[in-house]
Amino acid sequence: MNPRILFLVPLLVASLAGCRPAVDDRFQGYVEGEPILVAAQQSGQLTSLSVERGDAVKTGESLFSQDRATEAASVSQARGQLAQSRAQLGNLATGKRPPEIAVIEAQLRDAEARRNLSAEQLDRQQALVAKGFVSAESLDAARTQLARDEAAIAQMKAELASAHLPGRKDERAAAQAQVLASEAALAQSTIRLEQKSQHAPVSGQVQDIYYRTGEWVAPGQAVVSILPPENIKVRFFVPEASLGGLRTGQTVEVHCDGCPTPLQATIRFISTTAEFTPPVLFSEKNRHRLVYLVEAWPQPKDAAQLHPGQPVDVSLQLARQ
Repeated sequence: MNPRILFLVPLLVASLAGCRPAVDDRFQGYVEGEPILVAAQQSGQLTSLSVERGDAVKTGESLFSQDRATEAASVSQARGQLAQSRAQLGNLATGKRPPEIAVIEAQLRDAEARRNLSAEQLDRQQALVAKGFVSAESLDAARTQLARDEAAIAQMKAELASAHLPGRKDERAAAQAQVLASEAALAQSTIRLEQKSQHAPVSGQVQDIYYRTGEWVAPGQAVVSILPPENIKVRFFVPEASLGGLRTGQTVEVHCDGCPTPLQATIRFISTTAEFTPPVLFSEKNRHRLVYLVEAWPQPKDAAQLHPGQPVDVSLQLARQ
């Protein structure tokens, strides 16, 4: 063999070994966000919109409102019905009013006066009958009148005692049930009125606005979407050979274009089903061909550095337990 060829073989082997690709400890992935959709709970026209796309909102901040005239009228009606029910219950609990009791007392005094007059008439009739000046029929008539007057007195006394008593037990129970029903109706009307104004259930960034002021919104239709930082996650794909070294709770590092330092993330889910690499993932040399619409809203949290749909690299080399 030519000595020159023998000399070149080691160099060729070394050259080929140097051309082998280095083991890559990074896996391609992308950022995904799961926004919270805030929907209208009642149908109605959108009267106000307090946020715009890209705004940072905090929990409890106002997002939008709908026309609430009908619900406000229902609340006023329910309040009136509740006041009426409570008044009826109070009336049954206290008996008759003082003026009504005064009328019964006056009727009792009148009946007592008539009874006294009838008693005097009976005494005179008895004396006249004894002397033979009047017939026995006149005496019977006087006795009957006295009995009537005494019965009237008994009736007035019973009415006076009843006037001081509260309503019957069944009547009061019915009135109490009516009060509870009126309170429930008021609470329901108030809830429907409050549902006309929606507030942010979480803190985050407004991702999109689906309706504008003046448009009609049906129940269940999303009006605003909010992406909280805790709902931003990184999805990456690992070959089968590297799967055995991963487990939930493990820490990995996320590298993204424009990130000054790698970001740490914790594995929460490992799929048990294999799949093909998604076509949305491109190699690093082709990544410069991708363009993104960026709406910059700087925030101090790490999650704010990641944008849904952004390609990233995930490193396991510096992973910590």
